[in-house]
Amino acid sequence: MAGRRRAHPGPETETTVRSEDWDGRDIAGEVHDRVEFVDVDMTELVTNGATFSDCSFRGVRFNVSEHTNTAFTNCAFSRCSFFDATFTGCKLVGSTFDACTYGLLEVSGGDWSFVALPGADLNGASFTDVRMRECELTGVRLGGATVRGVDLSGAALDRADLTGCDLRGSDLSALNPLTVQLGGAVIDPVQAVMIATALGLDVRSG
Repeated sequence: MAGRRRAHPGPETETTVRSEDWDGRDIAGEVHDRVEFVDVDMTELVTNGATFSDCSFRGVRFNVSEHTNTAFTNCAFSRCSFFDATFTGCKLVGSTFDACTYGLLEVSGGDWSFVALPGADLNGASFTDVRMRECELTGVRLGGATVRGVDLSGAALDRADLTGCDLRGSDLSALNPLTVQLGGAVIDPVQAVMIATALGLDVRSG
């Protein structure tokens, strides 16, 4: 499971972009490989079909940015801000997040499998129809968040706070109800039976 994987050491980069202003740029189709971005302002950046592979982002501001069908694969994000950022149909497989902020983050579709977000404060965020297989979500905070139709199979969810989270339609097969906070969470009947069974209850009809 994702919780047993060692911390990602970060990609080895070859070039550095430092303290540049990319505010409001449209970088449709651009390709960036093994680039280190340091203190770059990507506020209101728009990407469509762009590719970032094995890149490092440190202190980058992604606030109010919009990303569509863009790939951030095996990237490392450290001390980045994602306030009101939107990811639609994006691929972030194998990427890691450390000490980032995510207010009003919205993710729709795409593949975020093997992503590491341990301890992330994702309260109020929205994830819909996203593939998040074997994600490292230990200690993640998703209070009041929307996590609907998400494939969380094999994800590490120990100590996750799912208080008031809308989980309907998501794969919760990796969830241990004894190790997470579920108060007020919204689930569907199928999930209710699965959680009851995990608690050792004998669910019968009639």
